[in-house]
Amino acid sequence: MSRIGKKEIALPKGVEAKHDGGAVVIKGPKGSLKTPLIPGIGVKIENNVVAFTRTDDEGKTRAFHGLMRALVANNVRGVSEGFKRELDIVGVGYRAEVKGREVVFQLGYSHPVRFAIPEGIDIAIDAKSGHITITGIDKQKVGQTAAEIRSLREPDPYKGKGIKYSDEVIRRKAGKAAGK
Repeated sequence: MSRIGKKEIALPKGVEAKHDGGAVVIKGPKGSLKTPLIPGIGVKIENNVVAFTRTDDEGKTRAFHGLMRALVANNVRGVSEGFKRELDIVGVGYRAEVKGREVVFQLGYSHPVRFAIPEGIDIAIDAKSGHITITGIDKQKVGQTAAEIRSLREPDPYKGKGIKYSDEVIRRKAGKAAGK
């Protein structure tokens, strides 16, 4: 049996789970998330504990068993605590500001770069330090938004300029002068 899949999910106070046809719906203080059930995986909800079972021992079903449990566990954490990704803007003249439901970046291009903020995501920017904080209840959406913002100007290995994750370490390369 899958080590991850057989673990039960204890629901924190204020979070409730419901089996709704072909999906598991998790409601909490921060919102509601719905995850469709994967065929071959069953769900049992009782006494504030969610458990998953599988119908057979086929390789794909065993893999999906752990995946389904992980997805629902992320939803439980998302509606109770939420998820956060942090990025830093590094570079002289590089900056960003939130205007309505979009972020306007100055990243060394000849034009400002506009990024529309997806539904369910909040972005806060510290203008002085160039620190971007992305928060939301859906882990996948928070991570995808952070990756899209980082791709607007990926960190340069020579000077380190660009948008990087706060915990990311940029491996720096020596320039031409290092060869002499």
